[in-house]
Amino acid sequence: MTHPGFRPTHVVPQQGMPAWETPDPDRPTVPLDPLLPVRLVERRGDWGHVLCSNGWSAWVDGRCLVAVPQDPPLPDDPLATTADPRPLLGRTEQALARYRAAVEELATGGLDGETFRRRTRGLRIGAVVDGESVWLYDPAQHRWVYGDGSRLSTYAVDDPPAAVRDGGPDAGPHAGPHGGPDAGPDAGPDSVPDIGHAPTRVVTPDGERR
Repeated sequence: MTHPGFRPTHVVPQQGMPAWETPDPDRPTVPLDPLLPVRLVERRGDWGHVLCSNGWSAWVDGRCLVAVPQDPPLPDDPLATTADPRPLLGRTEQALARYRAAVEELATGGLDGETFRRRTRGLRIGAVVDGESVWLYDPAQHRWVYGDGSRLSTYAVDDPPAAVRDGGPDAGPHAGPHGGPDAGPDAGPDSVPDIGHAPTRVVTPDGERR
């Protein structure tokens, strides 16, 4: 149930996603349901602090959240830089050109094997084009993105969100995203607490289910 006035900025991916009490992988809480609307209120590196419509909050891998479409731009407006595929395409082309130049020098004897390895160390490239669809690897964000020629969106990420060195405050009241208590700090990432009702339902104080 979405409360009036709640304006989500993102939704949870269609497969759902794990959540944590704090930006710490050792503090799991109730996983978020697929396509649950949330509002992103804070970013700490890869971590995202999200707020649900009932006031419950949690930390998630912010790279995996799906942005809610905003009002379409005016016809003459440029593409947003965060969604425009051209900068990442340009960086991919540059990285590929660097690798090709190193291969050419290696093949003609201009480089030995050790120099070739040093020159290409840390170089990561990924591109798959199938008609209008493109999948590009973004080494700066450690993720694959998908594009249709006009916009990019996160497709997959390499690793769990990076830990925050100084920890962080508790995410909020110890309640689940739909009103039930969380799984507690000792729960595993796949555990579901016994809260007496399905975690996707809201139970009002008088016990009425919605």
